[in-house]
Amino acid sequence: MMHGYFGYGLDPTMLIIIPGILLAMWAQFKLSATYGRYARVASERGITGADAARAILDRNGLANVEVFAVPGHLTDHYDPTKRAVFLSQENFQSHSLAAVGVAAHEVGHAIQHKQAYGPLALRMALVPVTGISSKLSTILILIGLILATPMATKLLWAGVILFTVVAFFQLITLPVEYDASRRAKEQLVRLGLVSQVEQSHVSKVLSAAALTYVAAMVNSLLQLLRLVMIARSRDRG
Repeated sequence: MMHGYFGYGLDPTMLIIIPGILLAMWAQFKLSATYGRYARVASERGITGADAARAILDRNGLANVEVFAVPGHLTDHYDPTKRAVFLSQENFQSHSLAAVGVAAHEVGHAIQHKQAYGPLALRMALVPVTGISSKLSTILILIGLILATPMATKLLWAGVILFTVVAFFQLITLPVEYDASRRAKEQLVRLGLVSQVEQSHVSKVLSAAALTYVAAMVNSLLQLLRLVMIARSRDRG
């Protein structure tokens, strides 16, 4: 039988994930607006994102960590396997406070790596597992939702269990990102790369970015709750 989940019309459990969707939309809007605003404000020191990253790395004994430019918008990240900071082209060469803040944040991850920050180590260990779990859970959940058989319900539960790994990954990402932002703001002020006034502007950019991770976590947890409710209803039905 293939009329299972989709044969019952409108799914009332969809209401559960609406708050998460709205939060994600707001977070993206907030990030775009805040980043866009401070991308037009030049730093008083006249430094680029690449300059800020290099300065913080060198002062923290990370001269071996290189800084590279990559294409794309807000594609900035730290790669622990390559021990390198990758900044989007705009942030690499821009003198804006937004670029300086984002660059410092990514260097914050490099400092976490050097100091063996626990949550980062856990997230790194979960990356391969999460990738596999995400792909398999999607397949199993889809099969479980489409078909209406006892075996399909078991597959649905298996998918739910695998999706739990994805939700946990999003949860553990929060302290990693917030800690990187804390380190970024601390380093920028301590090294005199931004003034006290500029620090408040940088904080707004980093807070807006952090909100997107909160939204991702909330979405994952609400989606997990929804899937559990569907699977339990299948067991009862």
